[in-house]
Parts: sequence; C-alpha cells; structure tokens
Amino acid sequence: MTALDETVPPAVAEAPTTHVRVPDDLPPISVRDRRRPATTTATDRVIGIGSAVAALALAWLICFRLLPWGAPLGFAVVTFVLYLVLVTVATTAVSPGPAVVDRVAAAVITGGAAVVALGLASTIVFIFVRAAPALPHLNMYTQDMSGVGPRDPLSAGGLLHAIVGTLIQISIAIAVTVPLALGAAVYMTEVGGAFAQVVRTVVEAMTALPSIVAGLFIYTVLLLGLGMARSGFAASMALSVMMLPIIARAADVVLRVVPSGLREASLALGASRWRTVWHVVLPTARPGLATALILGVARGIGETSPVLLTSGATTYLVTAPFGVQMNSLPLFVFSTVRSGEDIYIQRGFAAAAVLLTLVLGLFALARYLARPRGRR
Repeated sequence: MTALDETVPPAVAEAPTTHVRVPDDLPPISVRDRRRPATTTATDRVIGIGSAVAALALAWLICFRLLPWGAPLGFAVVTFVLYLVLVTVATTAVSPGPAVVDRVAAAVITGGAAVVALGLASTIVFIFVRAAPALPHLNMYTQDMSGVGPRDPLSAGGLLHAIVGTLIQISIAIAVTVPLALGAAVYMTEVGGAFAQVVRTVVEAMTALPSIVAGLFIYTVLLLGLGMARSGFAASMALSVMMLPIIARAADVVLRVVPSGLREASLALGASRWRTVWHVVLPTARPGLATALILGVARGIGETSPVLLTSGATTYLVTAPFGVQMNSLPLFVFSTVRSGEDIYIQRGFAAAAVLLTLVLGLFALARYLARPRGRR
C-alpha cells in the first residue's frame, strides 16, 4: 500500500466505480463549433445587414404599394416586424436553437434602444430646426422683451430676462435642496432606525408628486399664508419641492452601493461616524451623487406650472429674487407658443433650444466636478 492509499478513507476506497456510457451517435464537439458569449461573427453581420435591407424593401412594398400604410410610423413598425421574422428564419438555417434565441433577443433590445434614441433625437432636431431662424440673432441673448410686440421682427428683443431668471431660480433651488436631500439620504442610509423607514416612505411617495401640487403648496404657504409677493424666490421654493424627493431618493440608492467594508475600516481606525460619512462615504459616492443632482435639476428646470403660480411673468430683466415678478425660460415658452403668432412661436422654440443647451451645460459641469481631482 502506497502513501496515497493510506490517505484515502476506506469508504471512498471501497466505493464502486460508476461508468457513464456515451451514445455512439452523439456528434463530437469541435473547437470551431464553440462560440463565446457576446461575440458577433461574420455570418451574424451578413444576416443582420441582409435582413435589414430585405425588411426595408418588403416594408416599402407593403406600405406604399399594397396597403394604405404609408405613414412613417406604420412603415417603421412593419420594417421592424419583418426584420425580426427574417433574422429568425435566417439564423435558424445556419445556427442551433440557442443562437436563434440570442439573435432575436438582441434584435428586440436593439430595436427598443433605437426607438428611444430616435424619439429623443427627433425631439431635439425638431426644436432646433424650428428655432433656427431666431438663434443666429445676437440680440436673442443680450436683450429682453420690454417694448417688443408679438409681431416685431426677430432682430428686436431677446431672451435675456428669461435666461437670467431661470439661472437665478435654479441656483437658489439647488442651494436649498442639495443640503436637505443629502442630509435625508445620509439619515436613511447611515443612521437608520424606525423613523428612517418613515422618511424613506415619504420620499418615495413624493417622487410622484404632480408639479401643480408643489406650486399650489408654495402658493398657499408663502403667498397666501405669509403674504409674500410673487417672486423668483417663491418659484425657487416650488422647484425645491419638486427636486428634493428626486435627489434624496437617488442619493439614497447611491449611498447604499458604497461597500460596507470602507465604513468598517474607517471606524476601526478610530474615526467617528460623522468623519466616516464626510471623508469616506460621500467622496466614494461622488459620481453617483452628481447624477442624482442632474436628475433633480432636469426635473425642476423645465417645470412650468409651479413657476406660473409663484413667480409671475415679466418682459424686462429682473435680478432681484424678492418682491418682484420674474420670468423664466419654461414660462416664456408657455406664453409664446400659445400666442398664435409665427414670429413669437419662433422665439418660444429659441427659448426651448436655449433651455436644452443650458441643461446640457449643467450636466457637463456636474460630471466634471464629480470626477476625482487627478482625472479632471
């Protein structure tokens, strides 16, 4: 008996050996038949391109020659359905069943992403195309609408009062909302307890709060209750009510993702819980917190009904947030588009294009500030 036999337990050594018989008709699996997940072969590319071209041709024949489905939406739906059918048939002819399911699932997911991207791109392109006659005029960014009528040419008047009002209102809303939202998120994540669950429930319920309700709340409390006049500050408070649950909920999710080992290591080194949160948890979650801020700003900066109830509208430049009515870009778009005048409507589309550009700039700035200092 060898040393290896002495280490094997008797029960294992005496166990009978089971032989598995492999069927003779089972084809051998070669290295060429193996396929790595998430890879695209030349055959897959040919099938995808050919199916897309064939689907476009058949959809054109069906929609524009055989059936009265010549609308763009009907053509897109028929093309997508035919593409799925052709991809399924072509993949079945050259690949086994799992590959067919993989290709069909990939086509459905890609089609859904394309629909979302197409909707977003079409909206942005439509706004900038309608705003193209007004955007090249420099007075759009240096003048306000005081003394300018709905039928005056685009070379007179501008959006300066609305742009400045939007920046002032959103700045005050961010200054008020971010400390409260982050404090609520830290309390729900780091402190916990029975009351933290109540706070989380209230925050989740407020994420679906209609914007008109937020405007009515500020209108009732500040304007009717305290006698405050319509102003940029009142509009900022209404935007804060809209932004607070969005930022708090997103920040709560981000702080939960921070590994608990980082907290335990900081506490083991003698740091207090406050220093652990301030120097470990929050810096680790900085990119996610920036995303939460962007979500809140994107929700608040485009709201019209709270601003309509709390700030009023003016045609001249206002920089004081208290005691004076203040216009903003969403309110300017609302008032110009419903006027019925073509030139005034073009001004409204120009304001919408400026608002989109402003949101994109704030998003880029927040992402830049969220990066570590060495990567900026």
